[in-house]
Amino acid sequence: MNGITNFSTTKSQSELVEKASQLAQIFSERAAFHDEQAAFPFDNFADIKKAQLLDLTIPKEYGGKGGGLYDFLLLQETIAQGDGPTALCLGWHLGILMNVATYRPWPKQTFEHICKEVVEHQKLLNSAHSEKETGSPARGGKPTTTAKNVDGKWIINGRKSFASLAPILDYFIISATIEETGDVGEFILPRDVKGLSIEETWETMSMRATRSDDLLLNNVIVTEDALIQTKVVRQNKPQGWLLHIPACYLGIAIAARNEAVKFAKEYQPNSLPHPIKEVPKVRERIGKMDVKLMTARHFLYSVARKWDEHPTKREELIEELAAVKYTVTNSAIEIVDEAMRIVGVQSLQLSSPMQRYYRDVRAGLHNPPSDDITLSLLAKKALEE
Repeated sequence: MNGITNFSTTKSQSELVEKASQLAQIFSERAAFHDEQAAFPFDNFADIKKAQLLDLTIPKEYGGKGGGLYDFLLLQETIAQGDGPTALCLGWHLGILMNVATYRPWPKQTFEHICKEVVEHQKLLNSAHSEKETGSPARGGKPTTTAKNVDGKWIINGRKSFASLAPILDYFIISATIEETGDVGEFILPRDVKGLSIEETWETMSMRATRSDDLLLNNVIVTEDALIQTKVVRQNKPQGWLLHIPACYLGIAIAARNEAVKFAKEYQPNSLPHPIKEVPKVRERIGKMDVKLMTARHFLYSVARKWDEHPTKREELIEELAAVKYTVTNSAIEIVDEAMRIVGVQSLQLSSPMQRYYRDVRAGLHNPPSDDITLSLLAKKALEE
């Protein structure tokens, strides 16, 4: 990884990173096309399925690989070096499976079925909770999507935003307000259910290939067991799986850093008798990038290790998990900015991957938890101790 420390600690982790690195190289060659066309990377996911990575976080008892959070983050960071949108999409799928495996909030039969679908048939799932009217679910807005129980079946109507992976998903996990009780329920819907459709609304400058389009639900009728949990029984537990988000943006930052270092070694304007790598200011910027990168990666992986090795102490990690996301995503933005200053105006050329890294890395600010929520959480803990 061009002088970047390999955080693998076991043989299986090294093998995972090697496999992911090979995929990342292939994905990097396709990334510009997917970005320019805002096209979903079907080819990347075909390769991911061939590599048997979709069951990484499924427990071994259900046929999966039983990977921990540390393994998950190694995969995410590495894939993102080749293509950020692919990594983020993969992260939602793997992360949801990890979270359900950790807390087992779903009916056992449902989880067993979904695990079997992933392990044996390479099915993909993701949640679609956001709505234009409510904004981020983390803000506590109640879904305008509704679910009504009629003769033992659910009738669901509504519209969801930011349905990442929409073109390829086999299962959608959606939230809806249950009309009879006012509770917020979560439902799992198969793609082929009547009344479910996708409207192509994704017109963003960042992470274009995630195809986070709108999900439309028009009198969708599902059986009673489609309800997998309600907000009443859900508890606010530490969400270790969400560290896949900063891991993804860190991968993008590593790609930008590597591109800038390569440029510094090779670019020699006719005003200099040597490549710009000898210029003190350029060396200073490279040093700044690597300090930020080392700090962010050590923080990310140290918290992941605590999560894996001390499961009984995970409740103590709520603030640290939020702080990791805050620190790593902001550091990733700063690293990409330094990289672009090294490359100079050429980094703004549409032919340069740097402009894509610049656009994509900024999306991390808008993934949960947001910076203001994190800072408020940390201040509350400090002031109430």
